[in-house]
Amino acid sequence: MERPDQLRMDAKRNVVVAMLFVGLLFFILGFVTWLNGSLVPFLKIVCGLNNFQALWVTFAFYIAYTVMALPSAAVLRRTGYKKGMTLGLGVMGAGALLFIPAAQSARYELFLVALFTLASGMTLMQTAINPYIVCIGPRESAAMRISIMGLFNKGAGVVVPLVFASLMLADIDSFSHTALEALDPAARDAMRAGLSQRLVFPYACMAGLLFAIMAFIHFSSLRDIPPETDAGTVADGKHPAAVRSGVLQFPQLVLGSLALFAYVGVEVIAGDTIGLYGHELAVANFGVLTSYTMMCMVIGYLIGVVAIPRYLSQQRALLLSAVAGILLTIGVALGSSVDQDVSRLLVGWLGVPLVPDSVMYLALLGLANAMVWPAIWPLALQGLGRHTASGSAILVMAISGGALLPLVYGHLADLGGSRSAYWMMLPCYALILWYAAHGHTLRRWGGARDGGA
Repeated sequence: MERPDQLRMDAKRNVVVAMLFVGLLFFILGFVTWLNGSLVPFLKIVCGLNNFQALWVTFAFYIAYTVMALPSAAVLRRTGYKKGMTLGLGVMGAGALLFIPAAQSARYELFLVALFTLASGMTLMQTAINPYIVCIGPRESAAMRISIMGLFNKGAGVVVPLVFASLMLADIDSFSHTALEALDPAARDAMRAGLSQRLVFPYACMAGLLFAIMAFIHFSSLRDIPPETDAGTVADGKHPAAVRSGVLQFPQLVLGSLALFAYVGVEVIAGDTIGLYGHELAVANFGVLTSYTMMCMVIGYLIGVVAIPRYLSQQRALLLSAVAGILLTIGVALGSSVDQDVSRLLVGWLGVPLVPDSVMYLALLGLANAMVWPAIWPLALQGLGRHTASGSAILVMAISGGALLPLVYGHLADLGGSRSAYWMMLPCYALILWYAAHGHTLRRWGGARDGGA
């Protein structure tokens, strides 16, 4: 018979192994997600778009989370978490393959279909791996585990723009608006078609890699986790409609999904519009500016891994993140678009190319945003029991904030300028601040609070 200390060691080893597998999946999600930050200005050039039109990239990508979240939860109830992960990888591979005909035709609508398909597979993955990482260990350290996963996710976000810039953005200056307008229509279309063709090889490689990892996960030793149950209830065999109506009784979940909606919107704005804003300011390295935001997020996740829960509670981390977001948003809107003092002070000693202060404040929002996602998930899922899988689907649906809020930003930018449009992020951070201070403690509609919060 095994000793208790041996059992504890085996349990810890199982958690570590599971986190390594899931960390690989988070890296893949980050790689595909943060490719959009470079893809937006790229497709703006290829397809001749304005800001609003270019940000339909984020709409097509993130709206899949709303459309496919509940179907994904239904799939997981039948397949379990592990098979759901493999199915998600397969759908992602199919979406990557769709980029090939889109690139060959340079038709924007085909790019949007490919992005929607890719994100549909990611929705299934997200619906599986987020509750999985919450449930494999103690709830009070869930934000720490999600922070570790965030290092994989945002680490990919640092690498992706650099890879994309080296493969896709070589001699990009020759494709500037001024250069293209100087050409006759036939020559302009030919140049844009040649630029679009650069997407074929990398997305073909991505599809092959996704299918290979799908097989790897399918045959791996990654353990599955049974659905959570409440005392005296049967584990999930209920109709999805009954489960959906059940989760809406939890204010901490519903309000948490609203906070996540606002958060994903501002996260995508900070990561995916920084290239557009840098291009407008004639920043030389605009194609890699998403890496600046992602590096700040990686630093934020490292802080979370070290500090939570030892020095900082999940609720306090969320509170501080919201306050930092408000202050940095003011910096983006009011900071200099010429001076480079902030980046010189923070990263100049690293030899990193300097950027205007307002651009650097936008990148620093990555630091403020880093702890929001890992803090909201455990707070919102607290006490859901057998509703955890469906609650996860509701939270995944909130990722649609990344579809809608960047479109609002793009419209405001076209009307009144890119920098003034960033003011729209203030109410988003205010909502997150309220959820951190009060909303997460509500346990019944009408005001009852969690006495332990």
